[in-house]
Amino acid sequence: MASSSNHGEFGDCPHTLRQSRAFTRKIATSHYENFLVASILLPKKLRQPFYDVYAFCRTADDLADESPNSEEALRGLERFQYQLDATFKGCPQTPLFVALHATIQHYQIPKQPFDDLLDAFRQDQHRNRYTSIEDLLEYCQRSANPVGHIVLHLGDSYTAENRVLSDHICTGLQLANFWQDVARDFAMDRIYIPQTLMREFGVDEEMFRQNTTAEPLRRLLDHECKRAEAMFRTGLPLAKRVKPWLANDVKLFAHGGLQTLRAIQKIEFDVLGCRPTVGKMQQFGLVLRVLAGRL
Repeated sequence: MASSSNHGEFGDCPHTLRQSRAFTRKIATSHYENFLVASILLPKKLRQPFYDVYAFCRTADDLADESPNSEEALRGLERFQYQLDATFKGCPQTPLFVALHATIQHYQIPKQPFDDLLDAFRQDQHRNRYTSIEDLLEYCQRSANPVGHIVLHLGDSYTAENRVLSDHICTGLQLANFWQDVARDFAMDRIYIPQTLMREFGVDEEMFRQNTTAEPLRRLLDHECKRAEAMFRTGLPLAKRVKPWLANDVKLFAHGGLQTLRAIQKIEFDVLGCRPTVGKMQQFGLVLRVLAGRL
């Protein structure tokens, strides 16, 4: 099978688990800013399983967003799905999936969350507009929430009640990311703001082509940031229902999402003028507050 990934996940498969784990660890740790803050709070024995899951998500995301065109992205994701199917049949064929297979077996993680994530990545290749907020939230059920389900399995904390709370946090994170990256997404001809909301606030697509954010779009983003904030607040009780190490990460991610919303608010919702970000010092400040029990 021909290689098409930036990380070489379709290349020759090392025959040892140790080599395969080194492969996923390299993927995870090479994305320093994305992964380091979260991994600081992990127990040492959980770091490798998180590397394995992160490598799966990162590689699938790269196939979806960094391929030359949608057709190539779909072909890459189809090959990745084939490798996932083989892994759950007990026949992992590449380094990434050899490592992931060991984690899946040890923590008894079901296949559905991985399938859902790949389905969402495929959807991005042929759907770039959303009619209603219900449509967008349904997409989040597959693009974001499955990650929370996997983490709950890794933390031996998966219950129906915890899943609901986790879904609120994960959807909140996805929405915060959408409102942070309006310009970036539009550059890829994607608008995640639902069309019914655009009509309600008097927003048209021409506004997305401007170098500064029009007032109607700012009001819409203000409204939607409040929706995302409410989701974080609803999901935060999850931290009291899981093990301490996982509680720390729950608080870190939820409050990190809230910080992103504050960054959007700080620039008065002008997300087309500049991309709002949470700086490294703010990120590590959150970590310190978690460790000090102040979140």
